[in-house]
Amino acid sequence: MRKILLALAFLIIYSAAYNQQPERCTRILFVLDASRSMTGNWESARKIDVARRLLSKMVDSLDKKDNVEMALRVYGHQSYVPPQDCEDTRLEVPFAKNTAGRIQMKLKMLEPKGTTPIAYSLQQAAKDFPNDDCRNVIILITDGIEACEGDPCAVSRDLQKRGIILKPFVVGIGLDPDFKETFNCVGKYYDASNEDRFEDVMGVVISQALNNTTVQVNLLDAYGNPTETNVGMTFYDMFSKKPRYNYFHTINLKGVPDTIILDPLSDYRMVVHTLPPISKDSISISPGTHNIVGIDAPRGTLLLKRPKGAQYRNLQFLVEDLKGELVHVQTVERKERYITGYYNVEVLTLPRLRIDSVEISQSHTTKIQIPEPGIANFSAYQNGYCAVYVIQNDEVKWVANLPEDESFSSLVLLPGKYMAIYRPISAHNVLEAIKKEFEIKSGASVRVTFY
Repeated sequence: MRKILLALAFLIIYSAAYNQQPERCTRILFVLDASRSMTGNWESARKIDVARRLLSKMVDSLDKKDNVEMALRVYGHQSYVPPQDCEDTRLEVPFAKNTAGRIQMKLKMLEPKGTTPIAYSLQQAAKDFPNDDCRNVIILITDGIEACEGDPCAVSRDLQKRGIILKPFVVGIGLDPDFKETFNCVGKYYDASNEDRFEDVMGVVISQALNNTTVQVNLLDAYGNPTETNVGMTFYDMFSKKPRYNYFHTINLKGVPDTIILDPLSDYRMVVHTLPPISKDSISISPGTHNIVGIDAPRGTLLLKRPKGAQYRNLQFLVEDLKGELVHVQTVERKERYITGYYNVEVLTLPRLRIDSVEISQSHTTKIQIPEPGIANFSAYQNGYCAVYVIQNDEVKWVANLPEDESFSSLVLLPGKYMAIYRPISAHNVLEAIKKEFEIKSGASVRVTFY
């Protein structure tokens, strides 16, 4: 009992010191083995008597804790063997506040009789949890392995992938050493080889079931120092693939990455929302200790400089990786930070300005200067069809079409040589088209007429 109280006292101190967000409710479902093998002697008494005594103490200690609800499911206690009843499992005490008394009363009445349908019991346990945003934890207490040809590992994986439960705890009571490995895939296994060990294990399990753990995420620069910061992070549960936490990375007043809180019952995939995003899979959190997670995140800055004048005030440009994947759409005169490396930039001017292999280096601002454009003013004696082309290296490339229902229009164009071909809307002969060549100079305007 003293060990249980110490574990709970640690939880209270820990929560006061580190919990940075409202505490979510935790639901603990005890799944207890009451099969015939639990009548076997184990040190001072039968296994079932030791289990009921220590479990009664445990639920009594948890009963008054805020945001905790408990329930009890039992298997192997309704039908004698033989014959073997592989559906012998029942939710004896459903979830509610302050259920310790009801659980203790039910434990006193249990008499082991039957077989060990672990997989079926876990499958049925999925229905025991209300459908809301609580942490759902199963603590399986057993002295034997599956006896009904079910697959507890597959059932556990399915429940975790569906987000119904977190990784279960399995407490083996005097279990044959040859059978211990069979539970590693079900959940986190603890071996209670004797009565004292059983009490210690239950204290540890409850502490982990209720306790969050501190984590420091080091975003490493090109020199291996944790200096990168001010970026969002999402932690996904590796089994369910669902997001569990969202944080914004911060360097605290001591100059080190600030502490965040994670649930140690899950393994995580961390996505850092840099440009482009970076990720790290299979992050395991050690409960009760301060964890440090490192990931390479060297960044530099990209800035597109706007020339004088008002033409490019809201101009945007595309930033792609060298594989051609779009990374970001950035606005002129606005700085953005990218993971170091090489990128292709395409500025949405007329014509589009493409700059390949732009280097982004650690803590450096790469600046791109856009040439100052000019203006082409087009006029015609009637509405018609007109296309504008740029002439580069003896190649003609389409730039834009002018409005068909307007006889006067303008285009902001980069410096260069151009050609416009116009055909009035009333003309039906290709020879009636008019071609005009013109040149755009920075800061100047040119008039192109079709008369």
